[in-house]
Amino acid sequence: MDDDLQGMTREELENEVRRLRQGIREHRDSSGHQLCWHHPALWGLLPEPMRSDIKVPQWPQFMRGCVRYRQSLDQELPSAERIEDEAP
Repeated sequence: MDDDLQGMTREELENEVRRLRQGIREHRDSSGHQLCWHHPALWGLLPEPMRSDIKVPQWPQFMRGCVRYRQSLDQELPSAERIEDEAP
């Protein structure tokens, strides 16, 4: 899966690390409703295409997952600023 790395020079590998770090930082630094969205830009950093056979939960299961995720933010980031913005 990562055979493309074998032929890279040190400089190419360093550039790849910088590119991946930038993508991770953009994802990490997202805020508000951006935290909940599908993230093809992040996954697009990988050389292989995203699988087309992803599975999507039914609405009730999906919403329970959203609630658990939001609860985890209260536990892990209790001092984070709370906003009242609506999703775009």
